[in-house]
Amino acid sequence: MTDIPFRRRDPDWHPPALAPDYRSSRLRSPHHKLLHYAPTETEMTGPAFGQDMPGPEDHDLLINFAQPGETALGPRIIVHGRLLDENGRALPGKLIEIWQANAGGRYRHRSDGYLAPLDPNFGGCGRCITDAEGKYLFRSVQPGPYPWPNGGNDWRPAHIHFSVFGDGFAQRLITQMYFEGDPHIALCPIVQSIPSEAAIDRLVARFDPGATVPMDIRAYRFDIVLRGRQATVFENRREGL
Repeated sequence: MTDIPFRRRDPDWHPPALAPDYRSSRLRSPHHKLLHYAPTETEMTGPAFGQDMPGPEDHDLLINFAQPGETALGPRIIVHGRLLDENGRALPGKLIEIWQANAGGRYRHRSDGYLAPLDPNFGGCGRCITDAEGKYLFRSVQPGPYPWPNGGNDWRPAHIHFSVFGDGFAQRLITQMYFEGDPHIALCPIVQSIPSEAAIDRLVARFDPGATVPMDIRAYRFDIVLRGRQATVFENRREGL
């Protein structure tokens, strides 16, 4: 078998801890030299996930919080893709979790004071396990953009948060997925803290007409790549791992 070269991480691919236009980063970014603590055995050896651990409706945000016979309000979408390593190999059996605002741009969270109404049939979170080919799939509604108190008139683009667990609790990566064609992407200080336009593009899901359900639901594809030249940008580690 031919050896596959290991690609070094590119630190300029990921956003810096301090991005002055993103006001919150001024307080949250570290002001002292970073410290390293060796992970514990528990962090490195758990969790272990099985295909039957999530419930049968955990991946379906249209109904997993809804009353019987009801469904979430808003444009119905499928978000699907594959979880891949740097060489395009599938990563099966990994837990992917998502959370998002509703179609009006409001989260089901006590600290969310946006004027948009809550949807009583939408909880805004879901989870699934990648299959043998690294595939995942969620059904949901397209989230709405919302204002946030960063500047005079800043709006977050419509987005879905992703959390990916590896083989241990210490191997958790978090990112955000955006939708192609959204004008707020180019105006968002959080998105624009990413120094590379190519890296931003890796966070944009593409409309996938081949996966749509006629007269029912549109589809978007979003592949997640853990590292390498095509790596997805992750929030929690500058180097992306």
